Amino acid sequence: MIKSIILLIAVSCFGMLQAQETSQLTFNHIALSVKDVDKSAIFYKDVLQLKEITNRTKIEGIRWFSFGEGKELHLVSILKDPVTTNKAVHFALTTSNYDAFIKTLEAKKINYSDWPGTPNKISIRADGIKQIYFQDPDGYWIEVNSVGE
Repeated sequence: MIKSIILLIAVSCFGMLQAQETSQLTFNHIALSVKDVDKSAIFYKDVLQLKEITNRTKIEGIRWFSFGEGKELHLVSILKDPVTTNKAVHFALTTSNYDAFIKTLEAKKINYSDWPGTPNKISIRADGIKQIYFQDPDGYWIEVNSVGE
């Protein structure tokens, strides 16, 4: 009887482990609360060259952009609560044309810095990856880094 109960528990636990393995989560989108959705949309189209996609919610004040590979950015202006963040709360993008991206920021007069905050300076991580940080019109931090060799 005890062996049957132990076997039943073991089979149940194995089934739960299998269920956990089959429900892997993948990244879908990030949503940012913005004051002026049109101003923010221009920034993400112009500076980051993101393609605007259909807002499937059909709710006014929300605009969607594609990062590619099914990953999206949603800009939401319908909530009016203030949002505060610091540099540790950021999203990161990678580019294979890092120097050209820096030139784009400079041409558009967008301030960037290294991790400690030194203006117009690039951080170089221990693994050789270059990274800079800058903010969108609502103060959200964005990291752009170079592709690893």
